This record gives sequence, structure tokens and C-alpha cells, in this order.
Amino acid sequence: MAQDKGDRALQARIAAHASWARTEDRAARTANARRALMDKFERAVDPDGLLTPDERAFRAEHARKEHYLRLSRKSALARRRRNCRNKHNGGGAA
Repeated sequence: MAQDKGDRALQARIAAHASWARTEDRAARTANARRALMDKFERAVDPDGLLTPDERAFRAEHARKEHYLRLSRKSALARRRRNCRNKHNGGGAA
């Protein structure tokens, strides 16, 4: 069963790479997802729709940057903890 799941995952990865290899306009392909994400940030900063479109966009962009900086910080802290743990456990890979 686990091997079947692993094989399906590998087939999915192969299909994804093949699909991206045939994609001429990557920006157009991902435009809907990017718009949906910005809509999410806009709703977060202006849930009642009271701001002007320019102000909402401005705040949403900062909310987006905050989100990605938080993710970056979490990733850096996790790497730091993992590297520290590896040093104390003989230096092998995790």
C-alpha cells in the first residue's frame, strides 16, 4: 500500500513537471491563484469593505509581506534548531 502511495506521488510529480514544461505563459497560468491570495489579504485588512480600493491594496500588500516574512522567520528558526541538534548529535544529517 505504501509503495502504491509513493508511486502515485512520483507519477504526480512527473506529470506536474511535464505540464510546466509545456506551459508557455507561467504568469497567466497562476494569475487566478495570485488574485485569490491577494483577495484573502484584502478581506483580512478590510473585512467590512470600508477602505478605498487604493488603501485596501496598500494594506493588503503589507499584510502579504508580513505573512511571508513570518514564514521566512519560522523557516530560519527551524533550520537553526535542526543545525544545533545535528551538531550535538554527532553532525549527521537529520
